[in-house]
Amino acid sequence: MIKKEGNFKWLEKGEGHPIILLHGLMGGVENFGEMVNHISKEHKVYGLDLRLFEVSLLKVSLKNLSDYLYSFMKHLKLKSSILLGNSMGGHVGLIFAKEHPEMVDGLILTGSSGLYENAMGDSFPRRGDYDYIKRKTEEVFYDPKVATKELVDSVFELAQKRTTLLKLLAYAKSAIRHNMAEDIPNMNMPACLIWGKHDKVTPPHVAEEFHKLFPNSELHWISKCGHAPMWEQPEKFSKISLNWLKKHIIKE
Repeated sequence: MIKKEGNFKWLEKGEGHPIILLHGLMGGVENFGEMVNHISKEHKVYGLDLRLFEVSLLKVSLKNLSDYLYSFMKHLKLKSSILLGNSMGGHVGLIFAKEHPEMVDGLILTGSSGLYENAMGDSFPRRGDYDYIKRKTEEVFYDPKVATKELVDSVFELAQKRTTLLKLLAYAKSAIRHNMAEDIPNMNMPACLIWGKHDKVTPPHVAEEFHKLFPNSELHWISKCGHAPMWEQPEKFSKISLNWLKKHIIKE
């Protein structure tokens, strides 16, 4: 399922209308987990690795990630796609949709940043403090058991590198600079907002604000779920997404 060509690395599965997955700041395409299996039964899924920490510090910005997505779509000769973004990945999708609306068939946002960025600054990992990182990783989920030792270890490893921490800070500053509140009312493509009712990172009021600002959006809640619904509740998330796609995007 993993492909590499040029500067790009991505997961690819299924056939049909293209959907590009955009992961968040502390993760990768693996964050989408089982959801890929569900969605790819009806659609062509591309999980793009955003290579967040592979670029130089000078190139760290959400705008550059949007440009990277544009290059990826050109590489695959995709004229348009649905964008499905979690956390900062949703924010990248919003910037892309502002700049290239003709290339976005629809947006599926879950726990997206773009309106409320405080949590990104509050949750920076402290170097060498494993318990702190474990607690912060667990807070992403409703069920702390989802934060496996493997996941906590990978976040802890990231937090040990000074250059990585500087890049995390730079991404957070870039997110604050790119607040989308004035742009979203001009985005006319259909948007599906899927939010965990117990999201502590981008709380429920953030979802309600997105819903109010988008001209054409639906808001769906998943109970007993935190900041990454596609990971914590993949079946429910996929069912909502597939039903919405049938209704708004894929016309029989």
